[in-house]
Amino acid sequence: MRFDISPDQIKKANIPHELFLTNLIANHILLAVAMGGLAGSFPWVMAIIPAISFSILGFTLWRAKRGIGRDAWYVMCHWQVCAKRSRIFLAMLSLLLTAVVLGWVGYTYGGMMKEAVWALVIGVGILPVMATVLVLIIVESDALYHANQAKLPDWVVARFPNAEARVLEDEPHLTHPAP
Repeated sequence: MRFDISPDQIKKANIPHELFLTNLIANHILLAVAMGGLAGSFPWVMAIIPAISFSILGFTLWRAKRGIGRDAWYVMCHWQVCAKRSRIFLAMLSLLLTAVVLGWVGYTYGGMMKEAVWALVIGVGILPVMATVLVLIIVESDALYHANQAKLPDWVVARFPNAEARVLEDEPHLTHPAP
């Protein structure tokens, strides 16, 4: 749905999406590639990436919870959209962390070969996270566009109704004219 929203509120509603996209693109893609070059000499440097990510995701969840009842309705709703996607991404990062811990335990205490550990970490952890990053980049880019168009998904409007929100005329759906 499209709403009558002030440009100031639209600007504020962009913030959670821009923050989430910054985490996905700058941190999980660009920084991961940059740190990958250092990981051969200093493997623990790769821990910076999840530390930054968990910080941004934690802030997003905290800010979304704090915004209920404090922020303007439209801005609060966009924080809720990002919070929902942050929870999905946190679940994927937790899966990666679990795969890393299981690989370490298997190698250290279970006698797993290095190759088996890498297969576990990459196949169960890194690959699903990277696929999720790519999907979330597309979804969040679309959400940022919708925030600029004063639109909200139906699920968030249903969950956080606002009787005072003025709905603008929905865009006409493309239909074929009757013959």
